[in-house]
Amino acid sequence: MIYEIIDMFSYGFMQRALIAGILISICAAILGVPLVLRRYAMIGDGLSHVGFASLAVSAATNSAPMLVSMPIVIFSAFIVLNLSQKKIHSDAAIALISTTALALGVMILSLSDGMNTDVNNFLFGSILGISAVDLSISVVFCLIIISLYILLYQRIFALTFDENFAKVSGINVKALNLALALMMAVIIVLGMRIMGALLISNLIVIPALTAMRVFSSFFKAVIYAAFISVICFILGLITSYILDTPTGASIVLFNVLALALHVLFKYKFL
Repeated sequence: MIYEIIDMFSYGFMQRALIAGILISICAAILGVPLVLRRYAMIGDGLSHVGFASLAVSAATNSAPMLVSMPIVIFSAFIVLNLSQKKIHSDAAIALISTTALALGVMILSLSDGMNTDVNNFLFGSILGISAVDLSISVVFCLIIISLYILLYQRIFALTFDENFAKVSGINVKALNLALALMMAVIIVLGMRIMGALLISNLIVIPALTAMRVFSSFFKAVIYAAFISVICFILGLITSYILDTPTGASIVLFNVLALALHVLFKYKFL
């Protein structure tokens, strides 16, 4: 088993998947905690459906999936926030965007050449699809997101627990919401290569839920969510290689298992 794991990471595509996956897992988890606490947990699922539509567009036009997906998903995230700020409930706004995007994606695929292999890989994940260029883009964007999160941490904390207090404190709530939406949209697009568009929301929601079963402290929950997310990603990646199972599904099941174990044993710290 040990030799098989060592041999596994001798391949360039596995090394790229490991580096990109760890960084994406960290970013998704730390963004997931404030989103779950603010009841925006489904925004990841909604944007992943938008990702599906953008993949359909890129397949129909033979364009680079990431170049097409990034602006579309970011724009959709802004629309969700604007709709929710105009007295439309957030879950209704997300449902509106996600179902419309899903319908458009299906329609575009039906009018084009149909579901090709590349789109299928983006829907359900494929570690083979991570090129050196994809890795470079992922590293740069993830480091920017982590840096911004650290820089804006106190503002994010205030916004998460009391938006009115954040406004009174002089925080530009609208700009901060847009920044969080932008970061989330970028992670959705980056994570589609490994997790797939239909499974990437798992990296956002489940590690956050697991961490909040253990810690009441916001800071500790954020750190623990990132830790759990990385561990589950690595275990899922190794399992998918050894058992030849889909990478995204393997990572999802390890995240669900981690949550189930925390619920079962009911660990709780401050």
